[in-house]
Amino acid sequence: MCDTIVALGNSTSDGNVIFGKNSDRHPNEAHEVLIFPAAHHPAGSTVKCTYIEIPQVSATNQVLLAKPFWIWGAEMGSNEHGVTIGNEAVFTRTPYGKAPGLIGMDFLRLALERTNTAESAMMLIINLLEQYGQGGNCGFDHKMYYHNSFLICDPREAWVLETSGKEWAAEKVKDVRSISNAITIGEKWDLASANLVSSAVKNGWCRSAEDFNFARCYSEPIYTTFASGRSRQACTTKSLKAQKGRIAVKTMMQVLRSHTREIRPAWSPDRKITGADVCMHAGWGPIRENQTAGSMVSVLREEGHSEHWVTATAVPCTSLFKPVWLDAGIPQTGASPTGEYDRSALYWRHEALQREISRDYQSRIKIVCAMQEKFETDQIEKVTSASRYPVQARKEISNEAFRQADEIETAWYEQVSTMKVSRHNRLLYRLAWKKLDAQAKLI
Repeated sequence: MCDTIVALGNSTSDGNVIFGKNSDRHPNEAHEVLIFPAAHHPAGSTVKCTYIEIPQVSATNQVLLAKPFWIWGAEMGSNEHGVTIGNEAVFTRTPYGKAPGLIGMDFLRLALERTNTAESAMMLIINLLEQYGQGGNCGFDHKMYYHNSFLICDPREAWVLETSGKEWAAEKVKDVRSISNAITIGEKWDLASANLVSSAVKNGWCRSAEDFNFARCYSEPIYTTFASGRSRQACTTKSLKAQKGRIAVKTMMQVLRSHTREIRPAWSPDRKITGADVCMHAGWGPIRENQTAGSMVSVLREEGHSEHWVTATAVPCTSLFKPVWLDAGIPQTGASPTGEYDRSALYWRHEALQREISRDYQSRIKIVCAMQEKFETDQIEKVTSASRYPVQARKEISNEAFRQADEIETAWYEQVSTMKVSRHNRLLYRLAWKKLDAQAKLI
């Protein structure tokens, strides 16, 4: 389960488009942030996506990808032109393609590699969708199939593209927008596939074209309900609308750290076995099996270098956002992570910390909050004027931020791991994490 948000320049404090996303995946499905350089490719060459090969183009853009370690594509990313995309799983009545094909994360990476505007990225995804369809397992711990929606933006505009099989509808964003694990486009759209309405009528999902509503007609009710996408989308939309005109980097970070269901100070990740939050914590059972594996906020600038704030770690309420620029590269974060614990990998160093915090969340999260606020405020002040700095200066800012963050999180771990547990989590939650730790060999 995921959440993706955007605020256009008419809604932000500095006039820049700002994008944000939480990527929710299996807790042991390590998340990695990578930069791939621009490249030229021989005529007739192909590219191997997660499952299938398709024809390669003559030249591809430099891209920043935030991705599950085992998948070719990405949950979110940006390219050298500022095109930035996040995708969401949506559950629809159209049968899922279970044969290996292109998955949502592949569409996202292909669009970033091959286009230079949000609109052209959207059209490329549509063309690939209509040519290849979408299909293939998207799950790490067990097989999972779904369709996809996308929030696609650049420094000037943004689009929402939602799909069901090969059918789709698109809406141009006017100010602020969010998407989650449910179709959000209803009776109005800017573009749509030729058979979007007629297919729904033919399948008996609505009585006539006059009765058509994309979200109502195409949504599969059970998975859509339990994914809690509508409640999370309502939460993020409300937050963005309340701050229109004042939205900044810090705003987006705060939205991504929201615990939707319970705002009370007593909120704890062990409280629920159903539902989902924007800042997602895994728990017991098939419904709360995912956690936010990585988060990203991007400031897309028409002039100067767009900057991207990444956690490269799980659960943003326990993480630190750190700045990166495409041309400055990603600081060294240790070994590339896999599905098993490895202290030399940034993702797993932090994962040991966040799992320790979750053993007694309300007592231990207090250790994080004060330093988290200071660190990110300091970094934002450094970065505000850095978009025009030479690449080496921005590289040093990024490297120092990652170094400091690692030191801070090491100190947090040493402190929280020695704290006495003041309230034990509920049994089902403890059993779920005992199993997850054993699977990851984090014991």
